[in-house]
Amino acid sequence: MDDLETRELRYFVAVAEELHFGRAADRLGIAQPPLSRAIRQLEQRLGVQLLDRDRRGTTLTDAGRVLLREARGALDAVTAAARRTRRAGDPKRPLALVTKAGASHELLQRLLHALASEPGTAPVEVLLCEVGEQARLLRDGRADVALMHQPFDDLAGFDTEPLCVEGQVALLPAGHPLAARRHLTLADVHDVPDLPIARWPRLDGSYPDGPGPEVRTQSQLAQLVALGKTLLVIPASSRAWQWPDHVAVPVTDAPNVTTVLAWPPNSHSPAIASLVRSAAELRTTASPAPQTESPGRTPEAG
Repeated sequence: MDDLETRELRYFVAVAEELHFGRAADRLGIAQPPLSRAIRQLEQRLGVQLLDRDRRGTTLTDAGRVLLREARGALDAVTAAARRTRRAGDPKRPLALVTKAGASHELLQRLLHALASEPGTAPVEVLLCEVGEQARLLRDGRADVALMHQPFDDLAGFDTEPLCVEGQVALLPAGHPLAARRHLTLADVHDVPDLPIARWPRLDGSYPDGPGPEVRTQSQLAQLVALGKTLLVIPASSRAWQWPDHVAVPVTDAPNVTTVLAWPPNSHSPAIASLVRSAAELRTTASPAPQTESPGRTPEAG
């Protein structure tokens, strides 16, 4: 029998993320014995071992890692279905657009202005998030559309509309010798012993190896750069949030970054369709982006 209940998936995700039955039980608000029984029963039904348990602790098996990835997606889909259904039942609700705080600021301003000038368009609520959070907010239904960036953000499964292409800059403390340079290369910024590059978390929450500090928020990064503890290579438009203590220097050989508008596939929302059309017109009148191999599809309004 291949049917899985959402309760089972929630139980398993809690254990897989905590890697500790006691902490997972506390997180779920249940006792530990029924949680352990539920995981054993799940393993028996699937016919695979999901967790390795020994005196050193609990770890995921290969099968467990697969189920964790799939279970997160399934739970997000269930949550999104409920949220989008409730939102669709409210004709006066604003359209929720999520974007990284400080990113694509000028583009966002132009997009909101274009929408405001169109009669009959839905109001837009802007949700500001940290790096890498847009995909999760879009998948679980808390956001309707998102401003995202290739090649950094997770665009798997979304329809997209490219808006603009830009270069990258190194954000440096103003007093550092590199801040006086007119241009830099990737080799320049990767070979600075006194100023290691900051490390952002990967999609799975882990950090890449390296000497630089681990950061999760723009405010953390801004202060660490100002203190002369780190640098970062970022899209040029992200300079909107830089401090007076920062200097941004173009990195000539860094890959270009494409800002895209992303939304759930097979959308039939008239409000999203209107937003995508406005975004496409904004692109053609401002800075055209090159055509991608698989361009996004405008939602059907109906």
